[in-house]
Amino acid sequence: MQANTEASFSNDAAALQASQQKVVLYDRSHWGRIEVSDSDRLRFLHNQSTNDFTQLKPGQGCDTVFVTSTARTIDLATAYVTEDAVVLLVSPNRREFLMEWLDRYIFFADQVQLKDVTSETAAFSLIGAGSDAVLQQLGADTVINQPYGHHTVVQLAGSEVRIAVGSGLALPGYTLIVPVAAAATVWNSIRQVGVESIGDRTWEQLRILQGRPVPDCELTDDYNPLEAGLWKAISFNKGCYIGQETIARLNTYQGVKQRLWGIRLESLVEPGSAIAVADEKVGKLTSCIKTEQGYFGLGYIRTKAGGVGLKVKVGESEGEVIDVPFLTHEYYRGE
Repeated sequence: MQANTEASFSNDAAALQASQQKVVLYDRSHWGRIEVSDSDRLRFLHNQSTNDFTQLKPGQGCDTVFVTSTARTIDLATAYVTEDAVVLLVSPNRREFLMEWLDRYIFFADQVQLKDVTSETAAFSLIGAGSDAVLQQLGADTVINQPYGHHTVVQLAGSEVRIAVGSGLALPGYTLIVPVAAAATVWNSIRQVGVESIGDRTWEQLRILQGRPVPDCELTDDYNPLEAGLWKAISFNKGCYIGQETIARLNTYQGVKQRLWGIRLESLVEPGSAIAVADEKVGKLTSCIKTEQGYFGLGYIRTKAGGVGLKVKVGESEGEVIDVPFLTHEYYRGE
C-alpha cells in the first residue's frame, strides 16, 4: 500500500524531524502482531518482559523489552491491553522467534494462549505533529491528548480500527491496527485527506535520527536494554522477571559500561566499524545512513569515553556524538 514514489519532503527525514509540523503515513504491516489471551495473560507478560503489566487496564499500553536470562535484548515491543487480550506489536524479524520463545515459558497450569495475527491485520503509523489534525478530519479524534499507549476502537472508513497513541518513534503520532480486509480502504481514506506516504528508506532515516534501536543492529546478544537506552520501557518497581536480576544490579551499582548514542558523520561508514578516540577503540557503529542533512549513525560507546560532544573517528570518517530523542541514559533512583 505504500506509494511507489514518496513526497519530496518525506525524503528529507531530518527536515521532518526538525519541523515536526508535517505528517506522513508509514505502512508497518510487515511488523509482527502477536495476540496473548486467556486469564493469565497479564501476569505472563509481566514475568516475561521488562515493564509492569499488572497495572495496565483495557485501553492502556506500554513499550516493553523482551530479554534473555542474562538481560541481553531480544526485541523492543509495544503492548496494547484490550478487554480479553494483549496485542504485541513486534519487530518484523522477531515475530517467529518471539512466538516460539514465549511458548516455551507457558507451563501446564498457565492459562495463556498465543496467536500470530499478523496475516489477519495491517498496521499503519501516522508520524508528525499534524497527526491530530488528520484524526480530526477522519472523525477519529477520541484518542487525541491521551497518554502514550492509550488506544481505542473507532469506526474508520466503514471498519473497526484500533488507534493507539504513539508513532513508533519519539515523534508525535498514532498507530492503527486494521483488519486486513479493510486495509486498502483505510489506507486510501488517510491518503485522501492529504497525507503523503513514506517507504522503508525514509523510515530508516527517521529511526536512526530518532535513535530507535532495532534487532540485529542495536538489539543483539551483545547488549542489554540499559545500554540500549531503553530505560523508559523498564519498571524498577515490579517483581521478578526474566533478566531482572542483572538489570537491577546494573542500575543499583551504576554499572552500565557502554551506551548507545547518535553520531554525526562526515561520510557513510559501514556498520560494524570501530569507533575510536585518539586511536583507542571505544565502541562500535551499529547503523548508518545518508540524509539530506548529512550522514548519521548509531553506535555503542564506552561510558568512560564520554557522551554528547565527544569527537570520534568511525572507520575513516570523523564524527561527533549527539543526543537522540528516543533514548535515555539516566539511572533510576526510586520515587
